[in-house]
Amino acid sequence: MKSCLPVLLLSVANFYASATEITCPEHTDCAGLGEWHLGLALGYGMKTNPLKNYQDIPLYLTTDISYYGKQWFFDNGALGLTLADKRDFALNIVGDVSSDSAYFHRWDPSNVFVKKTFGIRPPADEAPIDTLPVVGQLESRHLTYLGGLEAFIYQAYGTWRMALLHDLFAVHQGMEGQILWNHQWQKDKLTVDLNASLDWKSHETLEYYYGVRNSESPYWHQAYKPGSGWNSGLGLSARYHLTPEWELLVMAHYTRFAATLADSPLMEDDQSYAYLFAAGYRF
Repeated sequence: MKSCLPVLLLSVANFYASATEITCPEHTDCAGLGEWHLGLALGYGMKTNPLKNYQDIPLYLTTDISYYGKQWFFDNGALGLTLADKRDFALNIVGDVSSDSAYFHRWDPSNVFVKKTFGIRPPADEAPIDTLPVVGQLESRHLTYLGGLEAFIYQAYGTWRMALLHDLFAVHQGMEGQILWNHQWQKDKLTVDLNASLDWKSHETLEYYYGVRNSESPYWHQAYKPGSGWNSGLGLSARYHLTPEWELLVMAHYTRFAATLADSPLMEDDQSYAYLFAAGYRF
């Protein structure tokens, strides 16, 4: 089994590909079976923060740490057990860190492992938008670990990943569903990846991170009640291998938030984007 992901390490795109080869060809991004893979990328980038009164998140240093054994794997915070591993299909039990807490905490794992203003609609018959109460100091939104099942389908035109995960630490007791498509092109020392994703968030997940506590604003605590919703994303990356150890990396990722999430009084934007220009080294 081998991992074939770029050193991008963004929340919406952890990706675990598998194959039967144990060794990896030169100028490919993979870790052989039973081998630890360690990479560091240093450069300049940014992830925009859609929350009001929260600063954008700079990206200077990202890390890539993974290990793939015969049945278990670790990949940048994700820990998994392989149940089935076929030529065109794989099924895993997997756990991974949540991504929503990354907007509230600068050093959240999603910010290390590598949008246009949206007006708040007031409830019917309420005061105009410019006279609505503001949200006060926010209480903490904690990181949690998600666990569940993930499946991969390998096809000539790309790889599909589907996962259904639940909050394992009872932080919000919510669920997430993830669908990701990735296609890779390789020409000599250049590797390009294109991916598209849909991420479903349950009511409990959105309520915990983007809902308003009574202590923060009694008005918005009653007025804003999110439902479940789908975030969508697009990503593009390019890597040029200078040597087997060194590479140049350029990446960009765009996220469009679900309407029910964008309506939150905590949100300034209904979209977010990230980019990174870096030089990477693989140990």
